[in-house]
Amino acid sequence: MNKPLQAFIIFCFALAISPVNAQQIIEGVVKDQETQQALPYASLQLLPSKESYLTNTDGTFQFQISDSITQFSISYIGYNSKLIRINDADFYEIQLQRNPEELNKIFISSEDNKANAIILEAIDRKPQNNPKQKFSTYQYSSYNKFIIDNQKEELNISADSSNAGIKKVIEDGRNYLAEKSSLIQFEQKKGEKETIEATRTAGFKEPVYELLTTKVQSNSWYEKDYVIFGSEYASPLSNKAFKNYNFKILDTTSTQRPAYVILFQPKKNKNVAHLEGVLYIDTENYGLQKAIAQLKGKANLEAVQEFSYYPKENIWFPKQNTVTIKPGNQGKGISIFGGNIDLGRLPEKSDNNEKLYLKSVTTYQDVEFNIPLNLKSKQAKVQLSSEAIKTSDSTWQKLRTIPFTSRDQKTFQRVDSVIKAENIDRKIELIQHFNNGYFPLGFFDFDLRRIIKYNRYEGFRLGLGGVTNDNLSEKFRLQGYGVYGFKDREAKYSFGGGVLLNKKKQTWLNAIYTDDIAEVGSFFYLTDARVYSLFEPRLVNINYYYKYRKSQISLQHRFLPELLSEFQISRNSIEQTRGYIYNHNNQLFSSYKLTILTASFRWTPFSDYLQADDRSIEIKEGYPIFSFQAEQALNNILGSDFAFTKFATKINYTYKRLNQTATQFILEGNYAVGDLPLTHTFHAYPNNPNKGSVFQRFSVAGRRTFETMYYSEFFIDKLVNLQVKHFFRPLELGKRSKPQLVLITRHAIGGMKDKIKHLGINFEKLDRWYNESGFEVNNIFAGFGLNFAYRYGYYHLPEITDNISFKFTFYFKL
Repeated sequence: MNKPLQAFIIFCFALAISPVNAQQIIEGVVKDQETQQALPYASLQLLPSKESYLTNTDGTFQFQISDSITQFSISYIGYNSKLIRINDADFYEIQLQRNPEELNKIFISSEDNKANAIILEAIDRKPQNNPKQKFSTYQYSSYNKFIIDNQKEELNISADSSNAGIKKVIEDGRNYLAEKSSLIQFEQKKGEKETIEATRTAGFKEPVYELLTTKVQSNSWYEKDYVIFGSEYASPLSNKAFKNYNFKILDTTSTQRPAYVILFQPKKNKNVAHLEGVLYIDTENYGLQKAIAQLKGKANLEAVQEFSYYPKENIWFPKQNTVTIKPGNQGKGISIFGGNIDLGRLPEKSDNNEKLYLKSVTTYQDVEFNIPLNLKSKQAKVQLSSEAIKTSDSTWQKLRTIPFTSRDQKTFQRVDSVIKAENIDRKIELIQHFNNGYFPLGFFDFDLRRIIKYNRYEGFRLGLGGVTNDNLSEKFRLQGYGVYGFKDREAKYSFGGGVLLNKKKQTWLNAIYTDDIAEVGSFFYLTDARVYSLFEPRLVNINYYYKYRKSQISLQHRFLPELLSEFQISRNSIEQTRGYIYNHNNQLFSSYKLTILTASFRWTPFSDYLQADDRSIEIKEGYPIFSFQAEQALNNILGSDFAFTKFATKINYTYKRLNQTATQFILEGNYAVGDLPLTHTFHAYPNNPNKGSVFQRFSVAGRRTFETMYYSEFFIDKLVNLQVKHFFRPLELGKRSKPQLVLITRHAIGGMKDKIKHLGINFEKLDRWYNESGFEVNNIFAGFGLNFAYRYGYYHLPEITDNISFKFTFYFKL
C-alpha cells in the first residue's frame, strides 16, 4: 500500500473513532428590501438555544451551528422581524421590510434624534463614568493572549508523527502565540503606569520589544482617540463625536441593567481615521456597558470591549478587550511588528489554503478603586520587570485567566523550531540594525554609513567601521573606522571605546581619537538621535571642509527615560583646506588648537517610554521635543588658542491629525560670543550647489535644509531659523507608490559681529530675513519623489533661475 493512501486510511479511521459533533457554517447578508442597502449590526438569534449575534458593518454574518439549531430570527429596529428556517443553502440573503410605526419610535421629535440625545448625555456624564476622571487612583491586573491562527477546529486525533501525510492533516496550523501579565496603576496627575510582570513569546528567549511597545487596544472610549495596534481612530464618545459620526438607536437590551444599543457610522464628508460599530449605553447612568467596532478594507478589523458593573462605585469598568484582524478583500498582508518578514506578518492564506486571523484578548481582574498608591512622577509609562522573562510554568498557570490549551503548548514548541529553521531571529536583528545604519555580524556591528560616500572635496570616500556588540561584552565596547578619499588622496580614521557604568541609566564613559574632516560652520547636537539614510542629501554637494584631529572623553547618561544627556571634553587641532586665516588680536591663524567643554541634552517630556533593565524605548513620540547644547572653549588650557561660548536650542513640534495630515514646526536658535574662528561659526543648513543652471544643481533635497541657499553663502555667529512643513494625506496608488504632497516654508535671520576678522573668504552675514517656500511630492515611486523651492525677499537674486531649486527626495525604510 502506498504511503499517501495509507495516510488517508489512518486519518479516516482516526476521525471515525473520535467523538466529533456535526457542525455547519451559516453565512449570509441582511439587506433593506426596498433600497437593497446592507443593514449593519442587525440582531440574529439562534433557536432554540437563543444565542445572539450581530451582523457586520456590511450586513454580512457567519456563525457555526450544531444539528440542534433549526432556525434563527433577524430583527432590526424600524423593520419587521423575520424567522429563517435552516436548510442546505450555502448563503442566505435576507431582506427586511421597513415598518414606519417602528421607525417613529426612534425619534423624540423630527428635530431631536434620540440617539444623539443619548450620546450627548453619555459625553456630559464622562466625569462620572470615566475612571480617569472619577477616581483619584485605581489598580488592576491584566492578562493578554496574542495569537495568529487559522479558523480550523483542532482535530481530536493522534497518529504516528513520522507519517508525513497524517502529520500534515492534523497539524494545528497556529503560527504565533504570545502572552503577558501586567499590573496597571493609575494616579491623578501621574497618569496610568504599567508594570509587565511576566511575558513570553513563542520561539523567542528574549522579550519581543516590537510587541511590548505596541498599544494593542485602548482601555477607554472616553478619550479623544481610540487606539488599535498603534493606529489612532476618532472615538465616538469624544467631545467632537458629532463632527465625525452619525448615530442611530438600534435596540434596547432587556438585561438586569438595560442599555441603549446605538449604531455609530462615520460621516461621509469626513476624512478622519474612523471606525463603525455599536455602543451599549446604560439607561440609568449612561455609562458604557459594551462597545463593538469594525473596520473593513485591506484588513477586516473588529474590536470588542466588555465592561463589568461595580454597584458601590456606580461605574462600568473594563472586563475584557478583544481585537480580531483578518485579511480583507484586497488580500494584502498585515504588518504587526513592522518589517518585511514572515513572522509577525499575517498573509492572506496559510500553506494549507486556510485564512489566517490575528486575535488579541486582554482580561481585567483584581480591580481596586481609590487605594493608596505612590507612583513616581518620573516613572516610565511601561516598566518591564527584570524577572518577566523568567516566569515559571507554575506561575503562568496562576496568572492566566484564559485557558492555555495543549494546542497552545504545541504552538510554543512548533514555532520555536520554525524560528530556528528559518532563522527568524536573524531577520529581525538585521532589520532593527539596518534601520539604524548597522549590519551585525558576530560580535561586530558594521557601520553602513562608513562604506561609501561622495562629496566634492574627497570625491568617493570608501571605508569600513563599526562598534562591538553584546556578543563580545555587555560591559565595554570598542569602536572605530578607517576611510580613504580618492580625490584628496588622504586617509581618515577613528578608534576608541567605552565602559558601561550603569546599565539601567545607560551610562557610558567613552574615550575616542579621530583624524578626519568636518564641514565649516556645521553644528550637531550630541544627543540627537542617530539618523541613517542610503543617501545623505547635503553631503554630495559640500565642498568646504577643515581638517581636525580630536581627542575626546565623554559621558553619556540617561537621567530619565525622557531626558538624555552627554558631556564631553575634547582637544582639537584644526587645519584649513583653503586659504582661510583668522585674525585674532592682529595675530594670523590658519591652524590652531581648541579645548572645548560640551554639555548636550534632549528632553521629550510628552513621549511615553518602556523601561527595561538595559534600555529605554520610546513607545509613543510626543511633542514638543527640546534639544539644548552649550559649548565652552577654554583659552590656554591644553594648548588652546581661543576662548568662546556657544549656545544652541531647538524645539520640534509636530501636530498629527486623525485624517493622516500633519504640520511640523522646527524653531532653532544659535548664539556664539568670544574669539570664534570661521570653522566653528554657524551656517543655516544650505543645500544648493554653486552651479549655473537649475538642472546642473539637480541633486538630493535634505530633510531640514534651505534648498535655494548656496553653500558657503552665509556664515554667522547668531541665527534664528524657523521651518514649517504641512503633510497632506498620502495617496494609495500601489505597494510602491504612495505620493504625499508636502508644503514647505523656511525662514532665517542672523548676523556676524566681527566679519573683518575672517580673511581669505567672501560670505554674507545673513542680517536680514532669508525666505524660501516650496513643496515636495514624496514617495512617488519606490521611495523617490521631487522637491521644488523658490527664494524670495531681501536675498532674492536678479536672475530668476538662480532663485529656483529643483531636486529629488528619497525616503526609504525596511
